[in-house]
Amino acid sequence: MAETVRIERAVYGGAGLTRKENGAVALVPFALPGELVEIDASTDELLYVLEPALTRVAAKCGHFGRCGGCQYQHAEYATQLEIKHSILVETMQRASVRDLPEIATHTGEPWSYRNRVRFRFGMVEGKLRVGYSIRKTNEFLPITECPIAAPLLWQAATALLELAESDVEARAWVSSADEVEFFCNEDRSRLLMTLLGSGAMPTKKNGFTRLCEALQKRLPQLAGAGVAPPDARRASVKLIRTASWGSNGLAYRVAGEGYWISRGGFFQVNQFLVDELVALVCTGQQGTIAWDLFAGVGLFSRVLARGFQQITAVEANPSAASDLKNALATPGTQHRAVQATTLDFLRVAVVQRERPELIVLDPPRAGAGLEACELLLKIGAREITYVSCDPTTLARDLVVLQRDYLITALHLVDLFPQTFHLETVVVLRRR
Repeated sequence: MAETVRIERAVYGGAGLTRKENGAVALVPFALPGELVEIDASTDELLYVLEPALTRVAAKCGHFGRCGGCQYQHAEYATQLEIKHSILVETMQRASVRDLPEIATHTGEPWSYRNRVRFRFGMVEGKLRVGYSIRKTNEFLPITECPIAAPLLWQAATALLELAESDVEARAWVSSADEVEFFCNEDRSRLLMTLLGSGAMPTKKNGFTRLCEALQKRLPQLAGAGVAPPDARRASVKLIRTASWGSNGLAYRVAGEGYWISRGGFFQVNQFLVDELVALVCTGQQGTIAWDLFAGVGLFSRVLARGFQQITAVEANPSAASDLKNALATPGTQHRAVQATTLDFLRVAVVQRERPELIVLDPPRAGAGLEACELLLKIGAREITYVSCDPTTLARDLVVLQRDYLITALHLVDLFPQTFHLETVVVLRRR
């Protein structure tokens, strides 16, 4: 049964909110504020747009709507930013975050921005394909393009499929994997490949080497490759390389600093805005002691080391922590890398005498957490810079931190154009 509704506003997650005839709230995907639409009354799925918004545009990707990766390709980019701005403000106000400053918005090129993608493998009519998942399901969606990915990454996927089609040994390796991840450096001159799978891989001697050498002939940018479990990036998982070829990582240059990212390690995916993000966090910061929590490979630590006498950087993932240790060795031995969860580090640090002037934290979507925020209040740094990829958990944490801190700057950094995801940088000063 269909029902006609008017979309009231956009909500976090990519949908438009409306109320049906019975008063129930409906979250309608791919609908823009103000539009009159027809929806399926039982599923709330969009059927027709009866009165489109003036800012509605044709999606650039032919898979948009079925693919679960993008939610906003139907909106002009300026409208995407307006939606994210309104969602950020509403999320903060709903959580009772007080005294919000004016939000500064930072953008880059909205297409071809991803330096890392992870494709699924699947068989379609007897042919090996790469793809993603169909929206709201785990079903395989074969794709022929991905406009938000750096062109080199799609070129790599195409070359790998072509090789698997023509080479029996290569096909055995690819068929035994569930997914493949590609990661390129800032100028797209070097590329890493990781096959991900939980099952048995081929055991023929030097087979993986032959696969990689054959792929490199088609794709000269390929610098290294390996095999890893699907959850290799989790903090508790030590990367197990059952097969490896070439370089085990990439050199990546940001804000005048060189970083080493091991294969499977985390790094910001928007190649056009990484420098901007680092500048927002680090520019003008100086003093004696700074802590970088959830530090990853040291994206902020290396730049902060220019202005602070001592940096303590904390990272739980073993692979990233190893890269972090090497990164901090370059600016000086007075800096230290700690392999631990941020919560464990703070539980110990709160009873010690060392007190930083600046704390930077860049947690995953779960946020820092209430206990960590309570410990941050006890430590009492002069300034906290909180980098967030989820406005809901950010708002939750800010409510706690605002007991002792005032928000002095709020930045929306659009690291994920065409999607509902948004990055926020919040600067807090101790009252």
